[in-house]
Amino acid sequence: MKYTVLTLFPEIIDAFFALSILGKAVNRGVVEYQTVNIRDFAFDKHRTCDDAPYGGGPGMLMMPEPLGRALESVGVCPKEEKQTSGKKTVYLSPSGRPFTQAAAESLAAEQELVLLCGRYEGIDQRIIDRYIDDEISIGDYVLSSGETAAMAVIDATYRLAETAITPASLEEESFSGGLLEYPQYTRPEVYGMLAVPEILLSGHHENIRRWRLKKRVEKTFARRPDLIRRGIETGLFDGETRSILEEVWSKHERDPGD
Repeated sequence: MKYTVLTLFPEIIDAFFALSILGKAVNRGVVEYQTVNIRDFAFDKHRTCDDAPYGGGPGMLMMPEPLGRALESVGVCPKEEKQTSGKKTVYLSPSGRPFTQAAAESLAAEQELVLLCGRYEGIDQRIIDRYIDDEISIGDYVLSSGETAAMAVIDATYRLAETAITPASLEEESFSGGLLEYPQYTRPEVYGMLAVPEILLSGHHENIRRWRLKKRVEKTFARRPDLIRRGIETGLFDGETRSILEEVWSKHERDPGD
């Protein structure tokens, strides 16, 4: 998978791609990336990329000329040219659609993602109208840096690429199967006054599997009832999960304070 990130601060993105598991994926050729400094496509000697918005208002807006030239430099075509480039062009914006695990899985299937990082009050709408395929928001809050949002999208998608991470690590993590992840424990067996649940020390794999599934259901029921509703409405849960959910719901009705 390839990422092309258009930014005013390429050093932020370069550092991100150099570290940890992502850095290893780059070194192994599983992930490719390039950063494009939008300032390199400005017209004046000061490399100006922002100006005051028409109609007044606070803050500055990123200008369309440098952005358009930067996008076309990496092969993103204006929509009116109706050319297929094989690149999905995404603008990170608070106005975008919510970024979910399902959205990450969809984006991870793309051949290349071109991520445009905004700054200041955002970008000229004409760039969105002419070049952008998708707008994505990583949450209902405002960031000063589109780079932060781009890194979140990259982190959530590259790990889904084949061989980037051990497949077994992805099977039971949060949001897989519509549930949050179960509690995890490691050494020592006793920390302070708290001990590791005995079942995890039993070596009985089936009992451990069912305990983990029950904890996933309980945790999701308590913290994200919206995920439970969605799973029921879409028929996502299998018979075992539905049975455990019925147990959890019955207990909640008997002891609503628990």
